[in-house]
Amino acid sequence: MTKIVFMGTPDFSVPVLDMLVEEEYTIVGVVTQPDRPKGRKRVLTPPPVKVAAEKHGLPVLQPEKVKDPAQLQPILDLNPDLIVTAAFGQILPNQLLEAPKHGCINVHASLLPELRGGAPIHYSILQGKKETGITIMYMVEKLDAGDILTQSIVPIEERDHTGSLHDKLSASGSKLLKETLPKLLHGELTPVKQKDDEATFAPNIKREQERIDWTKTGEEIYNHIRGLHPWPVAFTQYEGKVMKVWWGEKIESAEKAEPGSVLYTDADGPVVATGNTTAIKLTEIQPAGKKRMTSAQYLQGRTFEKNERFGE
Repeated sequence: MTKIVFMGTPDFSVPVLDMLVEEEYTIVGVVTQPDRPKGRKRVLTPPPVKVAAEKHGLPVLQPEKVKDPAQLQPILDLNPDLIVTAAFGQILPNQLLEAPKHGCINVHASLLPELRGGAPIHYSILQGKKETGITIMYMVEKLDAGDILTQSIVPIEERDHTGSLHDKLSASGSKLLKETLPKLLHGELTPVKQKDDEATFAPNIKREQERIDWTKTGEEIYNHIRGLHPWPVAFTQYEGKVMKVWWGEKIESAEKAEPGSVLYTDADGPVVATGNTTAIKLTEIQPAGKKRMTSAQYLQGRTFEKNERFGE
């Protein structure tokens, strides 16, 4: 009987936990982040992994700082043979990494050493990649730098966004871990060291990164919009206020204008000039102080004039 502690927090982690339960592994504890206030009313809300763990009747620990010896000790007291993590959200201390006899493994949403860090799904789309994947690796104290156990490739489709790719990768991570665990526990895998000189990074998205730069190519802007959909959402300036851009389409246009200028408006929304001949039609928007809506809905009340500017 292999005693497993599972550590994860967001929706991405839930299918991994569910798989461990379905495969009847012995889960002696689930470690997740503390409940946090959410929404405008700041309602204290449990993380998705806590909800899933309680559904399965599993004991839950929620350390604020896992490196705090007092908060670490209850995890060590579970005496796990293996720790499995998936988007837990904190760096684990060496004392915990070295405790289980089978080590500590992580399900990471990129083909390491590409896109180490907290936002690999966003960056895979922001950078216009055609594929990404899942890596299962041993954990070390350095960020996402441990030896690789297994990997699987996940194609990125033209209309994929962070939300759809998140779901594909979460399912792929669960499937790959299901295939990997028996081989790991039977000593049938040979870990492969990462090539640090080939590493790229995907740090958490900052507010300024959400702003659309209309001087970039249409392809880059399209990737920007879908790479931030459905969270945290791209934005631009319009009439001196922030307008969120939930979705857009690429439109080839021979007409030239200053980047950010409205070339024309049809029934589906304004077509905006970029830094090349690929314009962007804004099809789903959220004007300041309004709810998310289609541009067609917005156009029932007003219009976008030719040569009006976004981004200023």
